Amino acid sequence: MIASLTTRIFTIFWFTLSLVVLLVLMIPKLDSRQIIPLQDDGKRQGSMLKQHIEAELSSEPDDDLMWWRRLRRVIEKWAPPGQHLVLVTAEGRVIGAKDKEMQMVRNFIGQSDDENAPQKKEYGRLEIVGPFSILDGKERYQLYLIRSANHRQSDFINMMFDRPLLLLLATMLISAPLLFWLAWSLAKPARNLKNAADDVARGNLKQHPELESGPQEFLAAGASFNQMISALERMATAQQRLISDVSHELRTPLTRLQLTTALMRRRYGEGNELERVERDVQRLDSMINNLLVLSRTRNKHELRREPLKADELWSDMLNNAKFEAEQLKKTLEVASPPEAWALFGNPSALESALENIVRNALRYSYQHIVVAFSADNKGITITVDDDGPGVSPEDREQIFRPFYRTDEARDRTSGGTGLGLAIVETAVTQHQGWVLAEESQLGGLRLIMWLPVDCVRV
Repeated sequence: MIASLTTRIFTIFWFTLSLVVLLVLMIPKLDSRQIIPLQDDGKRQGSMLKQHIEAELSSEPDDDLMWWRRLRRVIEKWAPPGQHLVLVTAEGRVIGAKDKEMQMVRNFIGQSDDENAPQKKEYGRLEIVGPFSILDGKERYQLYLIRSANHRQSDFINMMFDRPLLLLLATMLISAPLLFWLAWSLAKPARNLKNAADDVARGNLKQHPELESGPQEFLAAGASFNQMISALERMATAQQRLISDVSHELRTPLTRLQLTTALMRRRYGEGNELERVERDVQRLDSMINNLLVLSRTRNKHELRREPLKADELWSDMLNNAKFEAEQLKKTLEVASPPEAWALFGNPSALESALENIVRNALRYSYQHIVVAFSADNKGITITVDDDGPGVSPEDREQIFRPFYRTDEARDRTSGGTGLGLAIVETAVTQHQGWVLAEESQLGGLRLIMWLPVDCVRV
């Protein structure tokens, strides 16, 4: 097998082109209507007819006025059963041929006029054989035999041979499966590379040994691709380990700080400074928890998935969110609740994604939050609107980045960690969905989350 893709394409191209040209040139030679030399048995039959006719003519008196009748009478007498004979004079006059055979006879005479090399040719249902030399005194005639063709070629084959363009088209159609197979085999390494790249885009960092086989060009690309996957996997593992180690190292002083604040409260009672310290400790603890969740979610390539129903998945979370809204003196309205739509995914990740969006709206809204669900034959759309300060258009694509903060009212004074929406985007993307931010009709921010209905495992 040729290892170089360039050489393989070049070879296949010229092989296919040569094959088509060869077929176009050689197939017409298979036409049984081609003029061919007469076999020995045919020559013997012609010689016997020649002798009988010459003997008959020598014993038949010559009639100068009606000479052609004498010739016709002799050839009709010695014509074999089911066949008839034709004589052609030196001047080219044809004797014994029917009117509908005249054009055929003259065509054959033009191709075969050598008495020393008789030939035969098919014309549809008939076959012409000759010529054989006949001597009648000083006159010389050429004898031809017209008979039924023994192996008549079908009309469809005749039509193919009579129309070169149709024959070329048939040759191309016959070679099409071969060309398709060759094209498919050449494109297979590219398809494998594309599928492997899609896996990486979905976060599935696994090796693809099949990429390191095939043409040299793709073999080198496949080896480089697998090296890149190994490097990415090492980087992701190192990042996760670093985040995990840092988070665990922060846990110890954070726990001591929480214990210290509790002792200070017991000894000195409540105070503004102590309350501020406790609030910062709680924020730091929440940030560490969210950072660990984001790290685990981004580096978990294959989530455990199961069949889910949308109403069962999010009903408890929505009820809890309504209760929290009441405690904050706000209103959370579910304009159109979820129905029993089918999903296939990780229940914890999907529930956490919507919960982070709703909590984001609760944190930044002034008074009113609206949650709406809708579905079609492609997927489920969830919109969460709030009447808060909103987000500027240039910041809407950035708020899904970890720790991203706007310069407006949605800043650290709200108590957020800047990781909630990053967790949302990661979870939704792993379920082949998307999330985006728009301006809400309530005046604040609208977050839209879309998930495919009954999405399949990738």
